[in-house]
Amino acid sequence: MYLFHRWGCDEVYKRKQWSCLNVWLILCFFQKTCVSNPSKPNFLLILADDLGVGDVGCYGNDTIRTPNIDGLAKEGVRLTQHIAAAAVCTPSRAAFLTGRYPIRSGMASATQRQVLFWNGCSGGLPPNETTFARILHQQGYSTALVGKWHMGVNCKSHRDHCHHPLNHGFDYFYGMPFTLLNECQGTNDPELAKSLQDTYWLYTQMIILAVLTLLIGKLANLFSVKWKIIICLAICGLLYFISWYSSYGFTKYWNCILMRNHDITEQPMNLEKTTSNMLKEAVSFIERNKHRPFLLFVSLLHVHTPLVTTEKFRGRSRHGLYGDNVEEMDWMVGRLLDVIDKEGLKNTTFIYFASDHGGFLEAHRGNAQLGGWNGIYKGGKGMGGWEGGIRVPGIVRWPGMLPAGRVINELTSLMDIFPTVVHLAGGAVPQDRVIDGRTLLPLLQGTVQHSEHEFMFHYCGVFLHAVRWHQKDSGTTWKAHYATPVFQSEASGACFGRGICPCFGDGVTHHDPPLLFDLSQDPSEANPLSADTEPLFDTVTKRIGKAVEEHRKTLTPVPQQLSPYNNIWKPWLQPCCGTFPFCWCDEENNKADGIL
Repeated sequence: MYLFHRWGCDEVYKRKQWSCLNVWLILCFFQKTCVSNPSKPNFLLILADDLGVGDVGCYGNDTIRTPNIDGLAKEGVRLTQHIAAAAVCTPSRAAFLTGRYPIRSGMASATQRQVLFWNGCSGGLPPNETTFARILHQQGYSTALVGKWHMGVNCKSHRDHCHHPLNHGFDYFYGMPFTLLNECQGTNDPELAKSLQDTYWLYTQMIILAVLTLLIGKLANLFSVKWKIIICLAICGLLYFISWYSSYGFTKYWNCILMRNHDITEQPMNLEKTTSNMLKEAVSFIERNKHRPFLLFVSLLHVHTPLVTTEKFRGRSRHGLYGDNVEEMDWMVGRLLDVIDKEGLKNTTFIYFASDHGGFLEAHRGNAQLGGWNGIYKGGKGMGGWEGGIRVPGIVRWPGMLPAGRVINELTSLMDIFPTVVHLAGGAVPQDRVIDGRTLLPLLQGTVQHSEHEFMFHYCGVFLHAVRWHQKDSGTTWKAHYATPVFQSEASGACFGRGICPCFGDGVTHHDPPLLFDLSQDPSEANPLSADTEPLFDTVTKRIGKAVEEHRKTLTPVPQQLSPYNNIWKPWLQPCCGTFPFCWCDEENNKADGIL
């Protein structure tokens, strides 16, 4: 009896051993697929720079080849009324990251300078703004930004990094803290300097004259003025003079730099290696983090002027250098999709592709067009109201979770990515501030048929240029324009005489009553309606006017990040990898050889 009992216990013990061993082996064998929580997808967010909605095959272009982006749309969902919150880089990207109109964060400009102009300025995305990267980081995600930032670096010293990506939820950053410029390529067509020199010199002269007047008046006892005021004015004048002087040849060294986290790796950057370096960093991040949830924001430098294109793609397209650059961008997207597939992450990765705003119509060199095509839509980059400046490609792929080949004509926004990503990652949208984005998931999955957006407000800087009303009961989309840019020439549909359209002043026409369009019937905004041609004209314009009043009540005063003071170059804030002002380094060397 004892022997039988002992044998039975041994058998049970052995079976338990084999059972535990089997469980252990199964866990080890399936480690690659089980480590990532399927309820928490990975995120690959790809944002092109200055890409027109008409530049992509799946949006109607039949001459520029974009097979990878088109394939993404075929396997996912394509958004046809996808709207940027601004028609220029800095405010649009701020809205994308925070889910909020840029006017709420102080990232909308009240001056003619609509974007940040220097790495060494004090403006930028405020540290108290919450990005989707910060929330995902708190949810255990590995987060990275590869590419363009253009939302500031420092506040008070050259190493405080208060606006830096690493201070906004990203664990890793590799790319340009600024944006591409013609000066980065050393062309004879300076982009930044041309728009700054006259203004800076005018301000310098005005301030010097004011300082001399005050100084003479004080010394001659003509009037009383504090020395503090004279000194402050003199410092401002000196800053404007230095900025004016620096715009002659120094822009390349101050703005065209590459950083890895807080360290500068190239100053000035080597444009021939930039594409390869960016792609290598993005691929490497995916490979390093394939066993844990990750967020990778690839903020492409393509297709911003000066259209840096590798030799492999030059001369390949039918649309000159711009077409070549678009086709190279598509190839880069393809490489990213390839590594996602290769690592077995296709079904667990939410992929999003869009542009930060419309194509740059005024970009040209001689007779060569260097900007994008916005399809049937009027206007382009810098035009906060017209469709061509704000309607962009929007594609989402998530196999098994989103239907393939679906096309959604409902109103959506780049700001919608914030609540969508936060929700999918298991986070919570902040309740202490207004979030203007709406989660896209129900619309993408088809569980609802209509967008949550009823009104959308189209700003040019801090100036409200247009409002869109998505009338849900009728399906009509109305759009009222309160201000439109004056085109040069009128038939050109762009501001060629100014380089980019202004937001206010004599370059803008105000409309009262507003210009009204029915985008459902007239997406090109070619035929404005009137009380004589549209019976609902008064009803619609009054309802939109009421929505504007309600919207303005939600706005609160915030520091203006793009004010003249915050957007002027300050030597003590300039990122520098050497001894200022001798800023030069090349840490990358030839690391990227061979990837192409």
